[in-house]
Amino acid sequence: MEILKAENLTKKYINKTALDNLNITLEKGKIYGLLGPNGSGKTTLMKIIAGLLQASSGNIQIMESMIGKDTKKLVSYMPTTNHLSNGMKIKHWIECFHDYFEDFNKEKAQELIDFMKLKQDMKIKNLSTGMVQRLKISLAISRDAILYVFDEPFNGIDPVSREKIMETLLNNLDEEKTIIISSHMVSELERILDRVIFLDDGKLIINEDADFLRVERKMSIDELYREVYKDA
Repeated sequence: MEILKAENLTKKYINKTALDNLNITLEKGKIYGLLGPNGSGKTTLMKIIAGLLQASSGNIQIMESMIGKDTKKLVSYMPTTNHLSNGMKIKHWIECFHDYFEDFNKEKAQELIDFMKLKQDMKIKNLSTGMVQRLKISLAISRDAILYVFDEPFNGIDPVSREKIMETLLNNLDEEKTIIISSHMVSELERILDRVIFLDDGKLIINEDADFLRVERKMSIDELYREVYKDA
């Protein structure tokens, strides 16, 4: 079943076209890898899906509703930047998310934070980059959304944190939920991906089943990524 459909989606800035006539559909219960070099349009697409950025033209629907106020409650978005105030403790952010999002499961967040080897009395300013990413993932996935959007969740983190995050993603996926992840770490990410989307200069160049691509191209997704973007 389709969870998201984008038709002729375009986003233009003064000197750049970030998304160029994009047509994409996403299905329920899948993990999608949104792949491409810097400037390919990944973050722009994710912000539009999350309702934080308006497209210049075209349309995008989530569960047959146009992107807007009603779809924000369907999407849990984790930005690539650290949006958590340094002076607050982890337990304060749990309360903030609980107060702000009706679908936030406080008990689940506490369980995930324990699993991530974090302590609720820790202040954000005292966390390593990997700890911050683990916290952001825990908060985002504790919402009962149908679409989870993670922008570069593995940036600057250690292998142990990456494994914790990927295990958490797999453990929290069911047939009613869809996950989109952007990352440059294709070799480590590809084992959890059901489908891959390749963008280049705002254009869609691949949207295909990951296993099909491995068989058809006789190479891993990481090898395919390196081949497609070798001149990028």
